[in-house]
Amino acid sequence: MTDKSIQTINPLTEQTLATYSLMSDSEAMDVVQNSHDAHLDWRLKSLDERASVIAAIAAELRKSKEEFAQLMTDEMGKLLSDGRDEIELCAGICDYTAKHGPSMLADEERQVPQGRGLVTYSPLGVIYGIQPWNFPCYQAIRYSISSLMVGNGVLLKHSANCTGSGLLLRDIYERAGLPKGLFGVLLITHDQSDAVIEHKLVRGVTLTGSDKAGRTVGQKAAALSKKTVLELGSNDAYMVFDDADLDLAIKTCVQGRLFNNGQTCVAAKRFIVTEKNYDAFVEGYAAAFKDVTMGDPNDEDTQLGPLVSRSQRDQIHKQVEESVAKGARIIAGGVTPDRTGWFYPATALVDVAPGQPAYDDEIFGPVASIIKARDDEDAMRIANDSRYGLGGGIFSKDVDRAVKMASTYFDTGMVNINTYAIASPDMPFGGVKDSGYGREHGDVGLKEFVNVKAITIGA
Repeated sequence: MTDKSIQTINPLTEQTLATYSLMSDSEAMDVVQNSHDAHLDWRLKSLDERASVIAAIAAELRKSKEEFAQLMTDEMGKLLSDGRDEIELCAGICDYTAKHGPSMLADEERQVPQGRGLVTYSPLGVIYGIQPWNFPCYQAIRYSISSLMVGNGVLLKHSANCTGSGLLLRDIYERAGLPKGLFGVLLITHDQSDAVIEHKLVRGVTLTGSDKAGRTVGQKAAALSKKTVLELGSNDAYMVFDDADLDLAIKTCVQGRLFNNGQTCVAAKRFIVTEKNYDAFVEGYAAAFKDVTMGDPNDEDTQLGPLVSRSQRDQIHKQVEESVAKGARIIAGGVTPDRTGWFYPATALVDVAPGQPAYDDEIFGPVASIIKARDDEDAMRIANDSRYGLGGGIFSKDVDRAVKMASTYFDTGMVNINTYAIASPDMPFGGVKDSGYGREHGDVGLKEFVNVKAITIGA
């Protein structure tokens, strides 16, 4: 990236894919204005009319599945099969929103002392999204489709790594019938991004990224009294209770750590295993990690592709080395391969303790931290001993007790029991503590950026 351009680079080949010119200040402000202008007409469309366009977006996404999946693999290294699944998830979000959005946003009658009350859900205006590279389509779909259903205009500042994906999504939206300019893609710097947040026509800001980035953007928006939704990092804990199905736990925890090459906010990252199961879990987990096939993400047999960038790969290795220097022990992986492509092997650490990056921080790659707990209650204590709280999981044959533990004691936003899943259109997505606030998906997410308007009518 130069002062005036963005380059996307294939993490498999380390070769430049494309070069894009950054926008001037006036060009960026024009994108904001165009989104607002298009919103003024879009907000007047009925809920059913908006839903029909969103349904058409689902069809256009499926039509473009191979093209989009290949672009994501080329831009950030995800397995081609994972890219296809991502597009299908995004189409499913559109399907869900088109089907249920009109009823969830319908006016609601209230009985009030003065006569009759009406609650309406009106658009706010232009919503600005700052999104990361790890799910180039999903991250943008997740917030934009709900805002479009509400009647808002939407802006996207995507990660430089997946600039092409952001532009392709805009084209797909417009091919499906979304008014031109309503969804605007900004190719801008961080300083220009601050100016977008400050723009009088921007009414809300949403960011997915690190907790550091979230605090910076959240403070900026708060100073301007603008609402934010922040989905930030995490080091999600998956607990293996005394009565867990150990084979299921090992298989699922391996899958949960390696999904999307380990570059997932809600990846399973810390594995907290009771003494009863610890030795067997460590043995099984290490064996599974040593068998992982690392290679070309376009090949069907590949289980682990390259990481998004050299800096990302080097940062992960630094965190592993620092954890080892502070007492952790490597039982699988841990050696950067000497080959073209930004690869890092499936790596598992034991003897993980407070003070190590593997315990305290988020490692955004295929590195598993295995921690021993005395019993189920101690496992929950360790799981909650984190500044993060996005997702997590419990493995136990006593499902009713696991649900009770999850709902009552687990200080996190989302919990999987005896499974691993990243997102569903009808389930709220978001976290607590340094993992951010606000929700996406479902009726809760749909209403994050609306004006909930109370209208009282005299008897």
